[in-house]
Amino acid sequence: MEKLPLLQKVYEAWSALADGRVETGDQEASVTSSNGAKRYTVTWDGDTYASNDSASYWQGYAGYPVLAVMMKEGRLPYDRELAERLSGVDWNALNKKHKRNYQAAAEEAFEAAGFTPEEKARAQADGEGILETLSQLPLQIKRKGRPAK
Repeated sequence: MEKLPLLQKVYEAWSALADGRVETGDQEASVTSSNGAKRYTVTWDGDTYASNDSASYWQGYAGYPVLAVMMKEGRLPYDRELAERLSGVDWNALNKKHKRNYQAAAEEAFEAAGFTPEEKARAQADGEGILETLSQLPLQIKRKGRPAK
């Protein structure tokens, strides 16, 4: 994969999985946003994924809905225990509060979830491992429709 997502998008994908907000079908999935206001559609055909989330559409990297689908489908590994710890996080509110400083938003999410410094380090290492795996895959990200509103 040419352009990698931010590490914090891995954490958002974990929350989506932990909250049961990822519904997959045959080559199509629906992912509900952390505040429930939006539903993203992710489609795939082999190594080509398309999504109408803003990151996938505007930035050209796999946004958290694509990452969550790939994890649910087993194409990317993830630690379910770490994901469960981030259940219920309203990433939309945190990202707005921190003015799109995704690292600050993740720090607040970890603190609210009671992560120890060791657990935060483990989450970071696991997230970086997922991005490394992603970098080795021959994926293409395509735009799908207009971003969800």
